[in-house]
Amino acid sequence: MKNIFILVGERSADIHAAEVIKQIKQKEPDIECWGIGGKRMQACGFESIFPFEKFSIMGFIEVISHLFFIMKVLKKIKQELTFRKPDLVLLVDYPGLNIKIGKIAHSLGMPVLYYISPQVWAWKKKRVHTIAKIANMVAVIFPFEKEFYEEVDARVEFVGHPISEEIIIQETREEFAKTHDIDTKKKWLGFIPGSRNVEIKRILPIIVAVINKLEKCYAGQYEFIISQADTVSEKLFDKIILPIKDFVHLTHNSHALMNYSYIVVCKSGTSTLETAYLGTPMIVVYKVAGLSYLIARAFIKIKIISLANIVLGKKVVPELLQKNATPEKIISHILEYLNNDDYYVAIQKDLKKIKKLIGTYNTSEKVAGFALDIINET
Repeated sequence: MKNIFILVGERSADIHAAEVIKQIKQKEPDIECWGIGGKRMQACGFESIFPFEKFSIMGFIEVISHLFFIMKVLKKIKQELTFRKPDLVLLVDYPGLNIKIGKIAHSLGMPVLYYISPQVWAWKKKRVHTIAKIANMVAVIFPFEKEFYEEVDARVEFVGHPISEEIIIQETREEFAKTHDIDTKKKWLGFIPGSRNVEIKRILPIIVAVINKLEKCYAGQYEFIISQADTVSEKLFDKIILPIKDFVHLTHNSHALMNYSYIVVCKSGTSTLETAYLGTPMIVVYKVAGLSYLIARAFIKIKIISLANIVLGKKVVPELLQKNATPEKIISHILEYLNNDDYYVAIQKDLKKIKKLIGTYNTSEKVAGFALDIINET
């Protein structure tokens, strides 16, 4: 029986890969998919050989502190690859580990498809040469990424961004409000703290402080909605939001939150692009360990970090990083949106360009097709 090894390292990639698995299974129902993946992939019959939540590691310092675990994973995966002999190794983003696995697979003579290239345009451009060497094909999600790989004669295909097929808003604003007991007459302020426990520890306390201050100053004027990812510890989440639990609404439906909120305070990552795709003005916040940030800044070659701003090619929505990610500065930007209609509309106008820039593609179907093509070629 043919089998495909797949590795993802965080929630959004789990969603992207699950859609690819569905498409593969439609074409080849008997193909076995295994590796490292989350709940969405496992719901498609995927076998994860390690607990997925252990891979939500961020930053240089965090990686060093988990070095023993990473070495254990590499050893185990090499053993499994040697034993199971997959017909394809499908790597999704997560360059810290996936490039190492790609090298192992390549050394074992296994075909590799790299889906969602590392952000080589932002930092470590030399990775292009490494990925070109180990991958039979690279499937990129932004049009401008293709030329990086073409320059080194890699086999590269632009497949479009998966959010164009994944964002489906099924509830109306009224239905969402009824489900979560939200007042439709008030403006909604949405908050997305992240999908990793380490993000929750650093960003959610700041959000709690923001909501606390706004509620004290503008009692009852706004509805506060927080996205609670199913990949984070419920105990940790509940402990942090305890001071504001009586006047906030929690939801697992982050896309509806993005779509119906007047403003979103959003951690940096795919969620900023999703929020922009839906046309909602936002404030981007992010915090990692101080030393990790300093090391990253030494390598990063661009001045803006949120995907929304990167795709637009300019700083449209405010970015508050590290020491600037304070409750006071976040509130200042929230109030600018609330009190300056011209500013709000101008941001909305810029964000509406995102949908056109990203386009609409059958991304997962394309990637599944390329995966099966590579299997049949080898």
